[in-house]
Amino acid sequence: MSEKETLAQQAYKDLKQRILQGTFKAGDLLTERTLAGDSGISRTPLRAAISRLEKEGVVSRLANGALMVRPVTLEQLLEIIQIRRLLEAAAAARAAERPFTDALNTSRVVMQDYADGKDTAFDNFWMDDDRFHEAVADAAGLALLPGMLNELRSIARRCTITRTHDRFADQAREHIAVIDAIEERDAPRAAAAMEAHFDSAKNRFLGWLSRP
Repeated sequence: MSEKETLAQQAYKDLKQRILQGTFKAGDLLTERTLAGDSGISRTPLRAAISRLEKEGVVSRLANGALMVRPVTLEQLLEIIQIRRLLEAAAAARAAERPFTDALNTSRVVMQDYADGKDTAFDNFWMDDDRFHEAVADAAGLALLPGMLNELRSIARRCTITRTHDRFADQAREHIAVIDAIEERDAPRAAAAMEAHFDSAKNRFLGWLSRP
């Protein structure tokens, strides 16, 4: 890999991470000059990073040349939830038919802390949530699924609604129910627990919208 490619990759990861963490929010206007100054990276690798983010639909270029962080709508978020509900329920059922993994057991220990009331920042829980869903996909032996989920989760994470929650006990208990069913080799129950998890996520988001 050339130095230019390395810098472009670094710029891409840095920009995307700042968008995912909410440093750059939906609707924010950015300029190449400001981004180059912040990152200390020259325009050429920066433009390569921006081009990649444009292709992914993360940012869009306006007529005046400025860049805008594209919002993720509620409709898109609910569509992602539905897609993941179908994919991950099937993965949970498949995982229940295969050997139980250390990663699932580790995730259960982590989730039990949250279920018992552990408090944490959104981004910290998001990483542990990542590990849970990856562990289920890996236990199912589905090599392509983790990459697909990562892309869907990256889009969902940019929706501001996802950041309205700062208590994670319910989600953790839902995760544990999935893991327990997988360990007990109960495929139908594992699938149903994963479906219930996504149904709850949908209800949480819709409930937030209905608040006065």
